[in-house]
Amino acid sequence: MHLEGRDGRQYPGAPVVELLQTSVPTGLAELAGKRRLPRGAGGADPSHSCPSGAAGQSSCAPAGQEFASFLTKGRSHSSLPQMSSSRSKDSCFTENTPLLRNSLQEKGSRCIPVYHPEFITAEESWEDSSADWERRYLLSREVSGLSASASSEKGDLLDSPHIRLRLSKLRRCVQWLKVTGLFVFVVLCSILFSLYPDQGKLWQLLALSPLENYSVNLSSHVDSTLLQVDLAGALVASGPSRPGREEHIVVELTQADALGSRWRRPQQVTHNWTVYLNPRRSEHSVMSRTFEVLTRETVSISIRASLQQTQAVPLLMAHQYLRGSVEAQVTIATAILAGVYALIIFEIVHRTLAAMLGSLAALAALAVIGDRPSLTHVVEWIDFETLALLFGMMILVAIFSETGFFDYCAVKAYRLSRGRVWAMIIMLCLIAAVLSAFLDNVTTMLLFTPVTIRLCEVLNLDPRQVLIAEVIFTNIGGAATAIGDPPNVIIVSNQELRKMGLDFAGFTAHMFIGICLVLLVCFPLLRLLYWNRKLYNKEPSEIVELKHEIHVWRLTAQRISPASREETAVRRLLLGKVLALEHLLARRLHTFHRQISQEDKNWETNIQELQKKHRISDRILLAKCLTVLGFVIFMFFLNSFVPGIHLDLGWIAILGAIWLLILADIHDFEIILHRVEWATLLFFAALFVLMEALAHLHLIEYVGEQTALLIKMVPEEQRLTAAIVLVVWVSALASSLIDNIPFTATMIPVLLNLSHDPEVGLPAPPLMYALAFGACLGGNGTLIGASANVVCAGIAEQHGYGFSFMEFFRLGFPMMVVSCTVGMCYLLVAHVVVGWN
Repeated sequence: MHLEGRDGRQYPGAPVVELLQTSVPTGLAELAGKRRLPRGAGGADPSHSCPSGAAGQSSCAPAGQEFASFLTKGRSHSSLPQMSSSRSKDSCFTENTPLLRNSLQEKGSRCIPVYHPEFITAEESWEDSSADWERRYLLSREVSGLSASASSEKGDLLDSPHIRLRLSKLRRCVQWLKVTGLFVFVVLCSILFSLYPDQGKLWQLLALSPLENYSVNLSSHVDSTLLQVDLAGALVASGPSRPGREEHIVVELTQADALGSRWRRPQQVTHNWTVYLNPRRSEHSVMSRTFEVLTRETVSISIRASLQQTQAVPLLMAHQYLRGSVEAQVTIATAILAGVYALIIFEIVHRTLAAMLGSLAALAALAVIGDRPSLTHVVEWIDFETLALLFGMMILVAIFSETGFFDYCAVKAYRLSRGRVWAMIIMLCLIAAVLSAFLDNVTTMLLFTPVTIRLCEVLNLDPRQVLIAEVIFTNIGGAATAIGDPPNVIIVSNQELRKMGLDFAGFTAHMFIGICLVLLVCFPLLRLLYWNRKLYNKEPSEIVELKHEIHVWRLTAQRISPASREETAVRRLLLGKVLALEHLLARRLHTFHRQISQEDKNWETNIQELQKKHRISDRILLAKCLTVLGFVIFMFFLNSFVPGIHLDLGWIAILGAIWLLILADIHDFEIILHRVEWATLLFFAALFVLMEALAHLHLIEYVGEQTALLIKMVPEEQRLTAAIVLVVWVSALASSLIDNIPFTATMIPVLLNLSHDPEVGLPAPPLMYALAFGACLGGNGTLIGASANVVCAGIAEQHGYGFSFMEFFRLGFPMMVVSCTVGMCYLLVAHVVVGWN
């Protein structure tokens, strides 16, 4: 590679170097080494020359210059003076590389200003989104000599130095306010969390028998408003399936009424809490109940057991005083949840950081009310089975992508659709829905997202729209069976519901019919929602590839750690490359006419070209990957049906990843680890902590209790109809905002107690089906409503096609409303009209 001036002379001062793969940092080898860089295309004025008035701050380089032309022989610190000295001879250069073979065929050469890397600030390089590229081009025309051709009033206004200065100050002020506000908030939460110590629960061992009662007197605290009593042992959360015949424990709390005075003796107020014993004494669980403290007088707790045998039952009991009423805790939890959603919706910070900030705020709130958890308990809140499943499947998919199988599947899907885009989209969504009915939704999206992205790149489609539709139908299909979605697994695994006849086969048959009806309605609705939305990319393929190239270079520079002088110089050169490509993109956006193709008419010719281009690159590795992946999926099925396999989904995925790492003989392990979505894993860990902390703040329990109270207020003849409607929509809206797993686990005992209440008289199965429909379909309401949504967004972001909260909300929320409406109508007809109870 060499640099030429306009007169065709070669300049010896220009750097010449060969870029070896071994010398590239790991992030660069991963992103730039595997991806073909897009070609440049002409479209600029060939007569334009580089300005000379920006000396000292900018140098001139060709717009499509390769990264290798920025490097030098020997030490990289000598490259910048060489470029500066060469520019002093001739202010404009051209480059003969394969990357620019299209643009060099046009008349003349063109050049654009490239700012010196030392003058590139972090704000200019990293925080300018794609929407600002055209505006940045307008701002730089005065520097590059193009301001004379500005004709629009907006461009003239933006070219004014006074307006530019005010905009810059405003941007810096907003940035400063955001950073300062968040920092003050974090410091405040940290101080509150550190001021209150971890109280720790002192468990007392009790041996309960029908002949003896246990009682204790507790002295009240001055600032305490709640008393939390915890029981641990062979307990069940739900009520009895046959009232009056099961063993139970009654906890009786007695205290003085707050209305007492000097002339009238205060009345004694008694609260009863009935806890049922598990017939399987080997199974243990922890249950909690919160009582309001009315006065500062002594509180008496009495525990008695109702047993069929005289043998004593061991039980652990602990108590703890809390500050703050239930209503205040629910208000704080709601405010924290709203703040997290505001950070994510308006993209103030990354969603992972937003979840971490919410977790910190919730932990600080627990510390203030006197229920600060220890570090051990916080770690126990994290669902490591889900994290292990994600990590193992990400390793499998990362190795699988090296075989070229995803490109091959994309070409095959294009061939089956015969060039018809909507036929292909419906086929992908249907396959994803069917697979998610038998596999976990997260696993389905981990396998489908890379194939969909590659297919959309081949067809010049916008992957964001296709991925959003795909993950929505994945969540819908997962609700069809008892193993497709975690809420269904929780419902079917409940022992009390199994005694009522809600087994695997019956639950699957009931849900499958309803989900089929939902799919029949949602496919036409998807077409209607996309009716006026262009699925093809708005820009030509050259523009799309150039945008993607800019993202790859920027991401590569971010992953280079400036630990040495050479790496620092490479990072600076990459920043210069990013800025040069952004100016080129602005020029092309200004000159190209956007023409959108409605349908690919030459699909047969394209198929032949694509089949030659996208082939299986490593058949031996593909055979190994298919073998391990097939065995992992087979074990997933066996885990659901065969109780003798003592491996959870997380263990199966981890073991499969280890097997494939051995078979594939991976030496450069860091490249595989770079493809793991660490931000997604951290987001899930923070989300688990946040949801558990909100549960300790009584938010989920409060929602369940209010739902039960609303159902009791309805007249008896309309109670079942109202219960189905309320449970469906409360579950759907709650699952859109919070994780559906803790919500489902909390709502099951609430609904079971409601069905066992003789004053209510509701059958339990319709309520459970309503809970399953709402919890599973409600995940489509928001981006963080379901785990599959977050996983899909993380993988798409890694490939350069991330979508925002609002982009998902515009399609996901209408689909959630319609699908829940169809499911609700199905349940009303099946249980109210037909009486299928």
